[in-house]
Amino acid sequence: MQTRLITLFAVLALAACVAPPPPAAPKIVSAPPPLAAPPPLRLTGDWNDWPFTPGNWTYRRDGRNSVAQFGAPGRNATVNFRCDAESRRVTVSREVSAPGTQMVIRTSTMTKTVSATASDAGPAYLAAEIATTDPILDAMAFSRGRVLVEIEGQPPVILPSWAELTRIVEDCRG
Repeated sequence: MQTRLITLFAVLALAACVAPPPPAAPKIVSAPPPLAAPPPLRLTGDWNDWPFTPGNWTYRRDGRNSVAQFGAPGRNATVNFRCDAESRRVTVSREVSAPGTQMVIRTSTMTKTVSATASDAGPAYLAAEIATTDPILDAMAFSRGRVLVEIEGQPPVILPSWAELTRIVEDCRG
């Protein structure tokens, strides 16, 4: 019995002396492919449920005119509202990547299609002039939280209805 135990311990001792297997070669992992641009957001259902376009409003006065701009910080404004106090008109301009001839403005109470013309500026903007007596301005100022600006072939811009819109209208009617 004692011989068996010694033999067993000898076998175990010899087994312990075996070198461990070499570590596995590291896997070569190629860099992931560059991320493709996400597909455009498919907006379906009621536009009141669509997410806001990323950005913030700014407002400034320059002489007799005032301008409210909406856009992401560090980029060109996506939408501009400019008051021309002399002509008593509000110009709504929107950055575009393709020409168009009409702009649709939707509020919680009203929808209006206005004729628009391309600007000479770079980047390209499509602009529409609206008289200060037009009810769409009041509808934008008092819309329930959002205003939609659409141009065919362009993604819609969903603006939060903040005080900057009202200030532009008031400045022009002033």
